[in-house]
Amino acid sequence: MGNEKEVLEKLVRADIGTRPFSELTSVSLSGLGANLAGRVLLAELEARGLRAGQDYQAVGALTQAAVPLVLSMVLASTEPIDGFSIDFVYPGIKGKNIQGKKVVLLDAWLSEKSYIQTSSIITLHKGNELSLDYSVIEHLGAQAVAIASLVGGTGAMTGEESKYVEVVGAIDQEKHRLPFVYAYNVTEVSTSHVDSPHDPRA
Repeated sequence: MGNEKEVLEKLVRADIGTRPFSELTSVSLSGLGANLAGRVLLAELEARGLRAGQDYQAVGALTQAAVPLVLSMVLASTEPIDGFSIDFVYPGIKGKNIQGKKVVLLDAWLSEKSYIQTSSIITLHKGNELSLDYSVIEHLGAQAVAIASLVGGTGAMTGEESKYVEVVGAIDQEKHRLPFVYAYNVTEVSTSHVDSPHDPRA
């Protein structure tokens, strides 16, 4: 997997270039990129003790940018897993019923200071938006077991602290600490990563 991850990293770096943010679609929608991304993300999750089909049975896209990555994981997995996407128009999901399943929530790029994407603002700052997504999953009778992304990072947090994200469930109002798994650290692949949010549509 090491060589595959290195090849994928070159594609990711080429997509980002000098930009502070990218939805990574030139990677996720290319034949080579999609093929590699699915396997690399599955391997990263397994390295954290999360095995497809056993520790989670579905992968959900947090934004439209993550939809092709979800499909890549579904097709690359040797164990049967389903894919779905969060529906922000009518709070719920698009895809197969996930009731009773353990799921991984996935995005293409997820960092402490992320950017406005197609459907919503997803950031790790205080976990506000992720708490909403977590609550949708919780309401549907599923259990989110991890947050994952192709490119990610937790800002100033280091060590074990950087490997987890805290969300608050709407049903029990309790804090939940979820593993945060990403293939590439934003500070390593984005030379222009900045600290202040920016709307690329402005």
